[in-house]
Amino acid sequence: MLVVDTQATRDALRFADLIPALRQMFQAQCEVPARHAHALNLDGKLVGSLILMPAWIPGGYLGIKTVCVFPGNAARGIPTLHATYMLSDAKTGVPLAQIDGNEITARRTAAASALAGSFLARKDAKTLLVVGAGRVASLLAEAYSACFRFERILAWNVHAEKAHLLVDRLRAGGFAAEVAADLEAAVKAADIVSCATLSTRPLVEGKWLRPGTHLDLIGGFTPEMRESDDECFRNSSVFVDNEEALIKAGDLLAPIREGVFAAKNLQATLGGLCRGLHPGRTHPGEITVFKSVGIALEDLAAASLVYERMRAPGSGAQPDRPAQES
Repeated sequence: MLVVDTQATRDALRFADLIPALRQMFQAQCEVPARHAHALNLDGKLVGSLILMPAWIPGGYLGIKTVCVFPGNAARGIPTLHATYMLSDAKTGVPLAQIDGNEITARRTAAASALAGSFLARKDAKTLLVVGAGRVASLLAEAYSACFRFERILAWNVHAEKAHLLVDRLRAGGFAAEVAADLEAAVKAADIVSCATLSTRPLVEGKWLRPGTHLDLIGGFTPEMRESDDECFRNSSVFVDNEEALIKAGDLLAPIREGVFAAKNLQATLGGLCRGLHPGRTHPGEITVFKSVGIALEDLAAASLVYERMRAPGSGAQPDRPAQES
């Protein structure tokens, strides 16, 4: 079984390869059961959560991501989230690889947004605004640039010093990046607005969105989290990565509750876009919104790509021990 560390996982997941791999996985007959979430208690108090995300292609690959979330780790000076990915042969159950789940999650999340943007943003988009400066936000310029030719990358964060650090890294990577001091002005100037924060209050206001803007909402994955206000959904074409977003994402639940947006008006899922069931953007002035919450088939696509890259001739990868059928 291969054991793939963080750097090797990152190296195997170039966005130019990962984005089409995601598209192919959305087109495939992938089985994706509902994720499992378990509360972990100690002395009657919640100390952490265990999340299990399985997916498989019949006769192909079988994978499961395990995510451990322990909020108290922040006080210990260690990360609050740890994820690992186990990839197996779906025909035999033989374990094939153990892969860095954190790296898979971050890179497939950014890649999924870029994939959605390839259907929903204007082809001539020149300015990308990144809202946030964390792990996923730091990957968005690279991911989107696999699909678009940007003239300018803007970065905004509630803590300005983190936006400056992100811009420094982007410039070092060859991007024409600059800090956005004013979020409203930056949204009005952007063709694509991509948000990857943990905000619990709306950051982007619908009245700032110009005709033709694509709004990408990544960060909010609970009912309490918001990156956009209700107005962002009033006259927009709304898409999601999967329909779980309609029952778990605060960005959608709030406008649904207020009657601004109705679930029946959802245009399509990312799978529907990839399978040609919806054309995506239909005219240049359309405002499109994509809300993602993550889906296990994206992890499977990334893990499969890592394994195949590591097993390719010349990769130098060797299994720690032979995989054996039980």
